[in-house]
Amino acid sequence: MKRRDFLRKSVPAGVVLPSIVSGFSFRAFGADSDIMRSMLLPVTETDHVFVIIQLNGGNDGLNMVVPIENFNAYANARPNIYIPENKLLALNGKAGLHPSMIGLKSMYDNGQLKVVQSVGYPQPSYSHFRATDIWMSASDSNQVVNSGWAGRYLNYEYPNFPNGYPNATMTDPLAIQIGSATSFTLQGPAVSMGMSISNTSNFYNLINGIEDPAPNTPAGKELTFIRTIAEQTQQYATVIKAAATQTVQQVSYPIKNSLGDQLKIVARLIRGGLKTRIYMVNYGGFDTHSAQVDSSDKTKGNHATLLMNVSDAIKAFQDDLKFLGIQDRVVGMTFSEFGRRIKSNGSDGTDHGSAAPLFVFGKNVIGGVLGDTPVLPANATVNDNLPFQYDFRSVYSTILANWLCVNDLDLQQIMLKNFQILPLVNPGGCKKAVNLSGDQLISNYPNPFVSSTVITFQTGGGHTLVQVMDTTGRVMANLTDKEYTAGTYTVVFNGENLPSGVYYARLQNLSSQQVRPMMKVR
Repeated sequence: MKRRDFLRKSVPAGVVLPSIVSGFSFRAFGADSDIMRSMLLPVTETDHVFVIIQLNGGNDGLNMVVPIENFNAYANARPNIYIPENKLLALNGKAGLHPSMIGLKSMYDNGQLKVVQSVGYPQPSYSHFRATDIWMSASDSNQVVNSGWAGRYLNYEYPNFPNGYPNATMTDPLAIQIGSATSFTLQGPAVSMGMSISNTSNFYNLINGIEDPAPNTPAGKELTFIRTIAEQTQQYATVIKAAATQTVQQVSYPIKNSLGDQLKIVARLIRGGLKTRIYMVNYGGFDTHSAQVDSSDKTKGNHATLLMNVSDAIKAFQDDLKFLGIQDRVVGMTFSEFGRRIKSNGSDGTDHGSAAPLFVFGKNVIGGVLGDTPVLPANATVNDNLPFQYDFRSVYSTILANWLCVNDLDLQQIMLKNFQILPLVNPGGCKKAVNLSGDQLISNYPNPFVSSTVITFQTGGGHTLVQVMDTTGRVMANLTDKEYTAGTYTVVFNGENLPSGVYYARLQNLSSQQVRPMMKVR
């Protein structure tokens, strides 16, 4: 059996070989020497880099980006954990950041932060595992896809990987994750397209030539042998070490901040000249079912510390990129597998929910807040969730199209279907997003309605989608999903068989979207 076939069949996707070279854990694939001499060119010439920050556990978006515009309903739903309005870091007069996020507030003020409101997807999953799979694969919630969205992109850019890699054109890893296992996000159609640095200590052991000693046992002797063979066959360790040694000075990062430690390595490798296009880091602890806030001061506590660490780490990273002269090349994004419920629980915490805001950051980001302030019910129940305004796959599609410069036909293949392009980043030579202006793009009459209502919507032309969702965030109906010429149109929603309550009409047209509440009564 050939070595590459052995690795494909013996090592599951995302598993990292332990302590391969000098205490440095990674998964990387070589190929036969004749293939390795081949000159494989990437599809797209770009030096842009995308950094993904995963917030593990399901971050409480409502306490991270607080709806000032609907503050009374927010405070009423969360009497034991709400953040006082006078403590918030105001953004656009309609929403405010948690007071611990001073670093990100300064980036917002400098136009380097985009807050995207209410990001989610139809039929949300509240399982950590399934929801994470959905976000990483960019699949529908009722669909199982065995590849990650970034892995499909890298497979498109570097076809036939791992055969012929590394080569004279692409000497470097296609993607790097700081963590013990390569993320499913980086899984390609056949193999993982990335490699993992097991932890920050092992990275510094590698570049300083310190080898993690093997135990003096038969297994230890085998481990030493494996390391020796791996050091001869795996070439990525050499280029990573060379890239790391190019940077000797960086800005100060916050101490005792594991996210900052990871991002410091990312900045160092980008500055060192790696052609790696995607980096992924993660930070956990966001499953805040209880003790989310300090009972004596709601601006402090577990969640506040998590948000402060995220904010401080990203701010230091952005400062470092500027100091190193590479800020023009880098855009980053945060995501979590889901948000939390509107209503807090009795344990000073929040339970699994659906939509939540996310951040896109960098010098080339179009700063500001994208989307409406979430509309909250006056008397939220334990089952109420935020309806999503933006499909998370629209964020991915925008990054691929407007930052990594993927063309339309290939974009639809990578993302499995068509999604809107949002005004998130300056295209920098790629195509630009279109932004439809208008205050009231979708409405319905009558409202409240008994059995049916007429939904009126305005489209600027092109692909237009009108959906109806319930308060749990599920899509109840797709009323229209097709190409339109610019104008105003109507569709009828028949809700005769639905229970009384609040529903949401959602319009998506290119980069524009709006969500409006509707009330069904008996």
